[in-house]
Amino acid sequence: MLGDLQTLVSSAPGMRRRDLVRAGGLAAFALTLPELVGARTPPSLTHGRARSCIYIFLQGGPSQLDTFDPKPDAPAEIRGEFRAIATSVPGTLVSEHLPRLARLANRFALVRSCTHDDPEHNSAAYACLTGRMHPNKGQIVGPGPDDFPPYGAALAGIRPPPQSLPAWVTMPAYLINAGVPFPSQNAGFMGSAFDPLAIRRDPNLAGFAVEGLGLSTGVSVDRLDARRALWQRLDQLAHRVDAANSARAMENCYQRAFDLILSPAARRAFQLSAEPLAARDRYGRTPFGQSLLLSRRLIEAGVPLVTVYYTNETPRRPGCSISWDTHEDNFPDLKTKLLPDLDRALSALLADLELRGLLGETLVVAAGEFGRTPKVGQRITNAGATGNGRDHWTRAYSVLWAGGGVRGGLVYGASDRHAASPARQPVTPAALAASLYHALGVDPSRMLRDRLGRPHALTEAEPIHALFA
Repeated sequence: MLGDLQTLVSSAPGMRRRDLVRAGGLAAFALTLPELVGARTPPSLTHGRARSCIYIFLQGGPSQLDTFDPKPDAPAEIRGEFRAIATSVPGTLVSEHLPRLARLANRFALVRSCTHDDPEHNSAAYACLTGRMHPNKGQIVGPGPDDFPPYGAALAGIRPPPQSLPAWVTMPAYLINAGVPFPSQNAGFMGSAFDPLAIRRDPNLAGFAVEGLGLSTGVSVDRLDARRALWQRLDQLAHRVDAANSARAMENCYQRAFDLILSPAARRAFQLSAEPLAARDRYGRTPFGQSLLLSRRLIEAGVPLVTVYYTNETPRRPGCSISWDTHEDNFPDLKTKLLPDLDRALSALLADLELRGLLGETLVVAAGEFGRTPKVGQRITNAGATGNGRDHWTRAYSVLWAGGGVRGGLVYGASDRHAASPARQPVTPAALAASLYHALGVDPSRMLRDRLGRPHALTEAEPIHALFA
């Protein structure tokens, strides 16, 4: 079966406390990781099978019609330029430009009835990455200290990873729209101790390495140990001055940072160059493809959650970082860049996880913040759409789920004949969040506490139980 799977994929085409610590010399080797790892609470009782998650954010909002919910019998101005092709699941069709994923359709599930009412990238991304609608829907909002924590931060506060590993990693860039950073790239109200280890370098570049994951020139392991001993003495002194919860969390932050830098296993997990060239080629020599490959290495090493942002530039929009925002040139950009990248990298990831025995315990989710207009050239937002573009559309879009107990081959919900609205089983961002937490063995009603100690449920929705075997 493993050989068949390989053939299947490859055959398709192409304090102040901080001041005290810095006084001890920690800043001398530019260690930024303490702000990226933090204190943990005990894990919850298990509910699902997944031990880890790779969350793929298709930034910009991919067209449901031109990806996972084609409508071949709709009028030309609806169905668009692409043909629908059969998959390994009878009756399930996808775009002709996803041939590898078509062959793996029995390994993943499609939710085709996702829906909400926020048409703006930033605020809708918040919903996609947290399961909560932003209080300022429809606005180009930035991150705030009272934001609800995204999945990686919430999981970091619930389930600790091995001591030498980060709890949450994001890659390969920092997301910005119209000069405003996207929300949900940090831990929100959980505080900076739960922020991700944010990789902001292209893993496809020659000599790729994660900044801060090693010793600076002239700093030996013995010297680092001496600095840790000094930090611990200063830390004990600081406890007499400041016993606040935030200070205690920062203590764990620095401890984890030392462990991460000194851990050979952690450093090996980030060494993408250790992968065979053939493996790197299978994922595609793109920032997205190599990010998915690196995410597989991190999951294999024990990192609980990795968020990968699709931020490749499109061929006709140089400098565009909202890749799937196809207001113009929807079909050429999807055909020549976006869909081939997604098809190659995601199919390679699913096959790789299965070959390594990891797919059953690794949840993979690929989602955008919304979909695109059913009618080509239809104008919904101020950005509008050209004659071969599609505008934002929130009322119906699709999300792919795989691994972690998800029922392969399932299509949950359905859109109407024009992929404009759910025809049955509408699914909100809250229900998607509940399903993700359920798959990861976390009670979706579990409480998190904000900066003022107020309790907040992860979500008040029910999981989509039909998704799981």
